[in-house]
This record gives sequence, structure tokens and C-alpha cells, in this order.
Amino acid sequence: MSKSLQELFDTLPQIGRVAWIGIRPERKAPMLVVTAVEANAGYGLTGDRYSSKNGKRQITLIQSEHLFAIGSMLGRAAIDPALLRRNIVVAGINLLALKDKRFLLGDVLLEYTGLCHPCSAMEATFGAGGYNAVRGHGGITARILSSGTINVGDAVSYMGDKISHTGDVIRTEAIV
Repeated sequence: MSKSLQELFDTLPQIGRVAWIGIRPERKAPMLVVTAVEANAGYGLTGDRYSSKNGKRQITLIQSEHLFAIGSMLGRAAIDPALLRRNIVVAGINLLALKDKRFLLGDVLLEYTGLCHPCSAMEATFGAGGYNAVRGHGGITARILSSGTINVGDAVSYMGDKISHTGDVIRTEAIV
């Protein structure tokens, strides 16, 4: 018997890995590459310019696989993640499959909040066509729900909780 579309959306057994971590202490400052970072529930990452903002963009994530796609569209090798100014690069899990879901980076619980769209700075960074090369491959934004340390090599896994459009948590079986 075939599964419903919703069942297909909610089936995500893959476990990814944190491949890279970067923080930016202030606007337009270069990224600082680190091997671990403290995530603060409701605020952001210690040392990152968004760390005091209680919003939907407390942490940004991008797939390592997309770094190759962006580079390919620009006629280059994989793009250095620091150029995209995302906080976390993950490998082995489709970040878009986490839409409206809660997920773990190691022991830190996150909640998907939206897509991380490119900005006009991508043209300055990569040249003509840079914006469109990143478009659709810019990653996601998330809210930090539990504090803890995120380390390079930590597992990235779907919690099995879905967030409804009204903000309610719909419990399903944990997938970790």
C-alpha cells in the first residue's frame, strides 16, 4: 500500500552530520570558523551577531551538498561556506525535509523557521549571477529551543515532531 504525501514528508530516517561551524561577531565581519559553539535557547549562538535577537533567524544552516551545486553553477569547485555566512554546514540530510519540524544538532533542539534566501551581497561575493546561483540553495533558518554545545561531527536528526501552521506541536514517533 502506498503512503500518503504527508507520511512521505514525515519519513526522514537519515542522520546527517555537522560538517562546519562559523560565527560572525558583527555585520560585515569575516566568519570565524570554530569546531564547537554554544547554542542559547531563544537567543542564538554565543559570539554570533544574532545572539541577542529573539527571532526566527537564531541559527542558519546549509547543506554541504549545495556548496558543490552553487560552485558548479558559477563554474568553480565547491564554495567556501564562510562566503555564504551561514552558521552550520550539514552533510547527509535534506534540510528542506525539516520544514515545519523540530530536529537535533547533537543534543541541541532546533525548530525550522524558514528558508535562508540569498542577498544582493552574493553578486559582490561571486560576481554576476552569484545571487541566482545561491537561489534555492541558501539553506534554512531555525530557532534554538534548548541550550547546549554544537560540535563538528555531531549528528543531525529529525525529532519526529511536526509544527503546525498555528505553532502547535504535533507529536509523532521519535525518529532518532
